[in-house]
Amino acid sequence: MSIESSLNFRRVSDTVTTSGTVAADALGELRPNGYEVVVNLMPDDSSYAVAGEADIVEGADIGYVYIPVDFEAPTTDDFSAFAAAMDANADKNVHVHSAANYRVSAFYSLYAMRQGWWDAAQADAHIREIWDPAEYPAWEAFIAAERARLA
Repeated sequence: MSIESSLNFRRVSDTVTTSGTVAADALGELRPNGYEVVVNLMPDDSSYAVAGEADIVEGADIGYVYIPVDFEAPTTDDFSAFAAAMDANADKNVHVHSAANYRVSAFYSLYAMRQGWWDAAQADAHIREIWDPAEYPAWEAFIAAERARLA
């Protein structure tokens, strides 16, 4: 299985891809495909988590950043940690994932807006290709609050 076959896979830039859960065998094949860092936003206790993900990724000589975002209660601190990880690895090929790419699409869209790469319409289009935050009030409120901080 390749990374591209992961749920809701998206290439968002020349150096960044995102998706839902990545199968263990695909995680082990990231390095030969040019990836240097994996950022995981899914808590290890999720039913979608890959057992031993950190060991698999680090064993493949890939950097691993773990930011367990509670889907029911995303926080500014979570987003700040994500932005710091993206900033620290801006010169690397990065794959970011969560269970279904919901957390990631929201965070990456906010990050792209913060960087001045996307406007709100582009960010909304990216998110809505994958899901509708209006179905999850905590996320709708979180995205609105973070956008207000960017203004």
